[in-house]
Amino acid sequence: MTEVSSNKAFGGYITKYKATSESLGGLTTQFNVFVPAHTEGQKFPVLYYLAGLTCNEDTGPWKGNFLSIAAAEGIAMIFPDTSPRGAEIVGEEDSWDIGTGAGFYLDATADKWAKHYRMFSFVTKELPKLVNDLQLPLDMNRQSIMGHSMGGHGALTLFLATLQYRSASAFAPVCNPTKSPWGIKAFSNYLKGGVEEGEKYDASRLLEKAKGRSNVALLIDYGAQDQFLKDGQLLPEALSQAAQNAGFNENQVNIRKQEGYDHSYYFISTFASDHIKYHASHLRA
Repeated sequence: MTEVSSNKAFGGYITKYKATSESLGGLTTQFNVFVPAHTEGQKFPVLYYLAGLTCNEDTGPWKGNFLSIAAAEGIAMIFPDTSPRGAEIVGEEDSWDIGTGAGFYLDATADKWAKHYRMFSFVTKELPKLVNDLQLPLDMNRQSIMGHSMGGHGALTLFLATLQYRSASAFAPVCNPTKSPWGIKAFSNYLKGGVEEGEKYDASRLLEKAKGRSNVALLIDYGAQDQFLKDGQLLPEALSQAAQNAGFNENQVNIRKQEGYDHSYYFISTFASDHIKYHASHLRA
């Protein structure tokens, strides 16, 4: 693992690292880590940010308005890439919603993709180990996760499928990918069992199955003018119905429709403070 760059920001530093990933079949991947200014012996809880389709490890820190708020709240942030890169799979570069930049935070099982497209394992298992090896002032026992669009899907599913995060939040997530064009396309390509196998990566299905789980803490924001809402890509109503079916109240699953906002980072940066403060309340508990 090597350090690529480091920049001072809001009193702390954001540093980009490059590593060879076992999860991603030996490919090189990059990620950013933001650590606030600190005193000796101080350790920060960790908040992961998963970006969306066509994005990379720089999109969130450049556009999201996260770092100043994270610094003020005393939270470190980790920004992984959105997919493997350079796998040289036939068709990997042909479409913006499959292949490079579109890993969907799952572990592929279809032969064509299975060696490299394992972002679920990378984010949940390998990335924490890589970060821990850096010996930064981080408390890896306190972790939360957030994301946007495809990354919002990732944040919700990683939270619901594991027990390693204290809270999750999402901006305009793909809430019901087994019914969404993006999700159907991704699952049909990446998974040997197609959409049926994709149910284990569907936040709405996972939330219903989480009935009775005491530590569910989800915050979801989406814009009423989101162009992908109209296209049937996001389906927040499915997540709302799942929460109702499982008996979760608004303190556990808070889904907010924001009038006038779209899918862009203008929307994300507007509500960034709400989300980071939400995670801070859980990470400090």
